[in-house]
Amino acid sequence: MAEAFLAGLTAVFTYPTFPLLLIGILAGFVVGILPGVGGVTTLALMLPFTFDMKPVEAFAFLLGMLAVTSTTGDITSILFGIPGESISAATIVDGHPMAKNGEAGRALGAALMSSLVGAIIGAGVLAISIPIITPIVLAFKSPEFFALALVGVTFVAALSGTNKLKGIVVAGLGLLLSVVGLDSQTGVPRYTLGMVEFWEGLSLVPVTVGLFAIPEVVDLWIKGTSIAEKKIGKIGGVMQGVKDTFVYLGITVRCSLIGTIIGIIPGLGTGVSQWVAYGHAVQSAADKSRFGNGDVRGVLGPGAANNSGIGGSLIPTLGFGIPGSVSTAILLGAFLIQGIVPGPSMLTENLGLTFSFVWMIVISNVITVVLSFMFLNQLVKITYVKGALLLPAILLLVFLGSYADSNSMLDMFMTIVFGLLGLTMVYLGWPRPPLILGLVLGTLIERNFLISYELHGLGLFLKPIVVGTFILGFGSLMVSSYRRRPAKSESGRVSQSA
Repeated sequence: MAEAFLAGLTAVFTYPTFPLLLIGILAGFVVGILPGVGGVTTLALMLPFTFDMKPVEAFAFLLGMLAVTSTTGDITSILFGIPGESISAATIVDGHPMAKNGEAGRALGAALMSSLVGAIIGAGVLAISIPIITPIVLAFKSPEFFALALVGVTFVAALSGTNKLKGIVVAGLGLLLSVVGLDSQTGVPRYTLGMVEFWEGLSLVPVTVGLFAIPEVVDLWIKGTSIAEKKIGKIGGVMQGVKDTFVYLGITVRCSLIGTIIGIIPGLGTGVSQWVAYGHAVQSAADKSRFGNGDVRGVLGPGAANNSGIGGSLIPTLGFGIPGSVSTAILLGAFLIQGIVPGPSMLTENLGLTFSFVWMIVISNVITVVLSFMFLNQLVKITYVKGALLLPAILLLVFLGSYADSNSMLDMFMTIVFGLLGLTMVYLGWPRPPLILGLVLGTLIERNFLISYELHGLGLFLKPIVVGTFILGFGSLMVSSYRRRPAKSESGRVSQSA
């Protein structure tokens, strides 16, 4: 373990891994600050560029981007009252009122430093959990992985949007799309429309890029203005916010642990943890009168929870191949591109790569926070760029990424098809993430079910771990339903204030 831990650190600072990490961090900077673009969208756009990279290089590039989007997203949330990322929405409740009260610098300092503390705690839990979960993961076979994959899809489907039924239907569509291609048992083509190009199934990249990127491009085009419409003056008082992080260290640490624990549960993610953390910050305070009007504790809680959740969500992804969030679902696609199967192999022969993830998260956040402190005034100017100037570059990335997947014009056409589907889903209020989860996990569900049924018949459903997994899944659905009620009410308050 110690050798792998040091090997992971050494691997991050090799060439070209470290330069690629810096490029990913730069992309995460811009994405986090620009409202509406989104870390998930950019992660999908970056996926095709990892085909010719080694595993450690590819994940340095992707994790470098992902690890910093919520940090820089807080900047936009505080300054403009608009979440740079959906996972930064809770920061608005007290962060933006602080900016209106002339305490923008203090709010930004608190958000940045609490994000760094949260990221370190989340990465630390990931590192500590590796030796603990190793014997557990090695006890899992095909029946257990089938149950976990099925429950993972159900979690995300039920937690995507306000309508559980819509989420489950969309996840079912993703599962249906995952069976396109040659049958793994008989080799018979299924739903290929007579086209050889579909024998290997639907490619993840054009589906993901089309589903998430095209609707964002259209939205930016329709607005026809710059991202930000408000001007912010000189920013000061940053160091006071840094001090607040340690004055209220108990809240920061507890909310970091909340983000990590919720991140571990597949499907919950930072979208839920930010509101749970904010609620904890309010409940633990003796004086609640300033919350909603500019209390720095209302910035520290969500800021810490957002970043700690990344390390937590990687635990089920690495250990069981079950994405802990939509972002890690796309990272799961990167594993498949690299020819790596998450699970026991990540804790044995790929242990050095697993520990490198820990270092990537910590190093990315340290660099991001330092740069943010240095260039806060310059960073906010990015939001003044006209949408007309951003559109050509984004569209180029969209179609270049789709074509680079397999050098096929069909993939570019599929991007348009799923882009139209994504637009329709946005217009009708249907969630998109469950479709990606269904597509990614569908193959794993089918393969593990067929193997399990061959070996155990219907007895696979009676295995203790399988039964426990289904019980845990049902319990998490009940808990998530309860947690979402306050989240929705707080979201409404944010919308009114923004």
